[in-house]
Amino acid sequence: MRITGTGHASMFIETASGSILCDPWVNPSYFASWFPFPDNSSLDWDTLGNCDYLYVSHLHRDHFDAENLAGHINKDTTVLLPEYPTNELEAELRALGFHKFIKTVSEEIVDLPGGARIMIQALTSPTDGPIGDSSLWVEDADGVRLLNQNDARPTDLTVFTQHGHLHAHLLQFAGAIWYPMVYELPDNAKRAFGKQKRERQFDRSLRYINDAKASWTFPIAGPPCFLDDKLWEFNDIFGDEGNIFPDQLTYADWLSEQGHDNNVVLMPGTVAELTQEDISVTHPVADLREWFANKKQHLEDYRDRQQGRLAQEKASWSHPEIDVLATLRERIEPLMAEAEQICAGIGGSVRFDLTEADSDEIIESILFDFVERAIIPDDGRKVRYRFRTERRLIEHLLHINEVDWVNSLFLSCRFTAARIGQYNEYVYTFFKCLSSERLQYAEGWYAEQRPDEENVVLDGWTIQRRCPHLKADLSVFGKVEDGVLTCQMHGWKWNLKSGKCMTSVGHDIRSFAPGEAPCEGEQETARGE
Repeated sequence: MRITGTGHASMFIETASGSILCDPWVNPSYFASWFPFPDNSSLDWDTLGNCDYLYVSHLHRDHFDAENLAGHINKDTTVLLPEYPTNELEAELRALGFHKFIKTVSEEIVDLPGGARIMIQALTSPTDGPIGDSSLWVEDADGVRLLNQNDARPTDLTVFTQHGHLHAHLLQFAGAIWYPMVYELPDNAKRAFGKQKRERQFDRSLRYINDAKASWTFPIAGPPCFLDDKLWEFNDIFGDEGNIFPDQLTYADWLSEQGHDNNVVLMPGTVAELTQEDISVTHPVADLREWFANKKQHLEDYRDRQQGRLAQEKASWSHPEIDVLATLRERIEPLMAEAEQICAGIGGSVRFDLTEADSDEIIESILFDFVERAIIPDDGRKVRYRFRTERRLIEHLLHINEVDWVNSLFLSCRFTAARIGQYNEYVYTFFKCLSSERLQYAEGWYAEQRPDEENVVLDGWTIQRRCPHLKADLSVFGKVEDGVLTCQMHGWKWNLKSGKCMTSVGHDIRSFAPGEAPCEGEQETARGE
C-alpha cells in the first residue's frame, strides 16, 4: 500500500484494487477563513483526480471542496458513500456530475475488484459533523490495513481492530472549532481555556492511538491556517500555549514524549510505502524539521500569494438587497415551529448583532426567541447567547440559502460571542439544521435518547456507563478527579455529587457516591485497568 499526502485530511491511497482519493480540499473555506496548511495548491490535481475511487468523509468544507471536485476530479470515478441519515452528500456530489456510487452500509465490509476491501463507519448524531461524520478502513490484498479516522470520534475502535492489526492510523489532533478564540473573555481566561482545549485534543487523540495500536500513526486533518489579517493571530506561530491549532510536527514531537515514536508527518507530496513489516517515507522537502522551523515565513509567503483570492471572496459577500429580518422570519420561523426538542433545549433567546463591513458598529440587532418561536428586532431583554458578526455574512448565507450556519459562519471564526451560563449544544444544533430534512432528523434523534441502565465504577463512584452527551463508553473515556467526571471524548464534565452537567444545559448523569447502592435492577460493571 502506498499513501501520498495531499494536504490536511486528504490523501491518495494506492491498493491492489486501484487508487482512493480522500477528502481533496484545496480552496479556502468558511468565508475564506481556512486554508490548507501546508499549501497544497501546486499538486497535480488533474492527475490525482483521475482516481479509481473517491471518498468524501462528510460535508465540512475542509473535506468537501466543491470547486476542486468540479474542476479536477474525474466524474466517472466511483464514490464510496457513507450511510448517512440524509442524502445531502450524495445529492451534492451528483450535482457536481458524479454518477457512480457504492452505497456502503455502516460497519459492513465491501470487497473491491482486485482483492482490497473497504469499510466505512458512519456516525450520525446531530452533533457529528454536519449531520454525519465517518471513518474509512482499507485492507489491501497483501493484508496491510489502514484506518483513516480523520475528524470522526467513534466511541469504540473495535469495529476496525477486530479485523486484524492496523498498520496505519490517520487521525485528527488539532482544533477545528471557534472556541475559545471568538468568546469575549479576558485574554488570560481565553488563554487558559485554550490551553485546556489543546490538552484535551491531545489526550483524546492519544487515547484513540492507544486503542488502535497501529504500527504507524499519521497526524492529519489539521491544522488549517488563517491568511486574512483579521484572523492571523489564530496561527500557532506566537508561542501561545493556549493556541488550539498546533501543527503536525508539534503533535508528533508531543507523541514522542509520551513514548510513541512511530509517527509520520504527512505533508502534501509525502509518500509512505507500507508493508506489514516496515514503512518507507519520502518527503517533498530535504529537511522536515527545518521546514517547520520556518513556518512563519511559509505562512507569510502563502498569505501574499492568496491576497487576490481573499479580495475576490470578500467581494461576493454583500447583498444589500436582502431584508435580513424579513427573510429570516420567512425561512426560519417555520423551522422553529417544528423544533420541539431543540427549542426546549435552548429555552431562551439568542441575539445576533450585525455590524457594518470591517467595523464594530452595530447597525441591526435581531432576536431569535426560542420560547415564543419568533424572530423579532431586539427588545433589550437578556439573552442566553449573543453573536456579533458582519451583516454581509448573514446576507450571503441567506443569498445562497445556506442550511448549515455552523459549517459556514461559525467555523469561519468571523464573529464574536458571549453567553450566560453553560455551553448549550442545542443552539449550534439548530443553526446546523436550517432545513426541514435536517431538523426532523435531529428532533427524532433527541426524542429517542434514553439513559442506559448499565453502570460502571470509576474512582469509587458508580455512574451510568454511557455518557449522556453522545453515548461514549465511560469505562474507556471517563476520568474522575475530586468528584468531577470528565468524558475525554469531548471534554464534558459532571459534578458527581449532584449529577449535574458542568459543561452544558441538561445532560444530567446518574451517579452514586462511594458506599451508596445503585437502584434495584441496575447492573454494575467495574472498570478494568
